[in-house]
Amino acid sequence: MKALPEDVRPYKRTPIFTEATVPPGLLKQHTTKEGAWAKIVVLEGRLLYRILVPDVSEVLLTPDQYGVVEPQVPHEVSPDGPVRFFVEFCRVPRE
Repeated sequence: MKALPEDVRPYKRTPIFTEATVPPGLLKQHTTKEGAWAKIVVLEGRLLYRILVPDVSEVLLTPDQYGVVEPQVPHEVSPDGPVRFFVEFCRVPRE
């Protein structure tokens, strides 16, 4: 799993989602905005994080393993049973 660059800082966070409340847009292919990184944090349960480009790769996220979303890289998530998670968006601070 890639790491967040050292120079990025959080600027926005989603509410906590569950398997029942995860927005449909997160379950299908989507991207972050230009320059926006994201950290997917699982509080309870498991969440399958699928990176779709350049090759499909899957990572099972848990409370011990967060996911890193690179800017504009197509990806999707899928709950693996009961789960609670949020997404924290990060970017390089403006001077």
